[in-house]
Amino acid sequence: MGTDVNLLGKGLKYLGILIFLFIAAPISLTMGFKALKKFENTPNAYLSYLILLLGIVLTFFAIYFAFKTFKTIQSALFNK
Repeated sequence: MGTDVNLLGKGLKYLGILIFLFIAAPISLTMGFKALKKFENTPNAYLSYLILLLGIVLTFFAIYFAFKTFKTIQSALFNK
């Protein structure tokens, strides 16, 4: 029962991407809500909705990617 080094390297790369997603998703959500408040009755309101939608998509992808990352790391450490 050893550690699969190649799979662990892949998991650590995923972990780096996951940390980026954990930072980018809340920032884009915050920017979207602030833009929505600022551009309430202007023609630029579509931009705030676009940023907000991007933040929501990044949040869901971060949650999915977190499960995928930890499954990969777990498989690398505890293979049969």
